Amino acid sequence: MALKSCQKKYKVSKLSKIHSTAIIHQSCDIDPSVEIGAYSIIGKNVSIDENTVIGPHVVITSDCEIGKDNKIYQFSSISEIPQDKKYNGERCKLIIGSGNTIREYCTINRGTEAGGNSITRVGDNNWIMAYVHIAHDCIIGNNNIMSNATSLAGHVEMGNNIVLAGYVLVHQFCRIGDYSFVGMNTSITMDIPAYIKVAADPARVIGLNTVGMSRNNISDDSITIIKKAYKLIYKKGYKLEDALRRVDRLEKPARPELQAFIDSINSSERGLLR
Repeated sequence: MALKSCQKKYKVSKLSKIHSTAIIHQSCDIDPSVEIGAYSIIGKNVSIDENTVIGPHVVITSDCEIGKDNKIYQFSSISEIPQDKKYNGERCKLIIGSGNTIREYCTINRGTEAGGNSITRVGDNNWIMAYVHIAHDCIIGNNNIMSNATSLAGHVEMGNNIVLAGYVLVHQFCRIGDYSFVGMNTSITMDIPAYIKVAADPARVIGLNTVGMSRNNISDDSITIIKKAYKLIYKKGYKLEDALRRVDRLEKPARPELQAFIDSINSSERGLLR
C-alpha cells in the first residue's frame, strides 16, 4: 500500500505526539517534535519542521513543505491538486513557512506549471481563519490576516501586513500591496497598491490604512508624505503618469515607505483599482 499506519513506521507509544490513528506515507520527513492528531492523513513527499501541530482529521495530500511552529486545525485540506482544468498531473508543490495559524476547513492547493515555478507559497506568521481558500500559484507574504471565508483565485499575490476581512473574493492574477486593508464582502478584480484601504462591492478605494500603518510602526512623518502621494494619485484627477511625476518630486531622497507605494503602483500588470 502507498500509505502505511504511523504505528508501523513511528512505533507510537503513550508518549508519542503522533496519534495512533494517523496515516503517514513512508516518504515523509517529519521532525520528532511535530504533533499529528487523530485520523489525519499525510501523503507522499511531505516534510514538516519542528514544533508544528497538525490537528485531527487534517489531510495533507502530497508534495508539501511546512516550516516550524505552525498550527493547522481540524478538517483542513492542504496541498491538494489545483482546481484548474489545465492541470494534467504535473509535479507541483506547496511551500508553507513558519509560525502560521491555519484554522478549520481551510483549503490550500498546490501550484501548476502555468504558474512558472509550479509552486503555491505561503510565508510566515500569517493568521488564516476558517474556510479560507488559497488557490494554485498564489504567493502570500508575511504577517497577513485573512478572515473567515476569504477566497483567493489562482495566481494572486499578496504582500505583507495585509488585512482581508470576511468573505473577501480576489480575482485571479490580482496583486495586493503591503499594509493594505480590504473590507468585508468586497470583490477585488484589480490590483491594490500598498497602504490602500478598499471596501464595498463593487470595490472602491476609501482611503489609506493609517491605522494599520501606525500599528506596524511606520513613522508619522512617513504616513504624512504617503498621504500627500495618495491625494495626488487618487484625489486630484491627474492621469496616473502625471500624478506619479508629481509624487516623485515630493521628497528627495524618497523615504523607503513612499518608494514602496510607488513600486506597488509601477509593478501593476492587471491595472490599478483607482
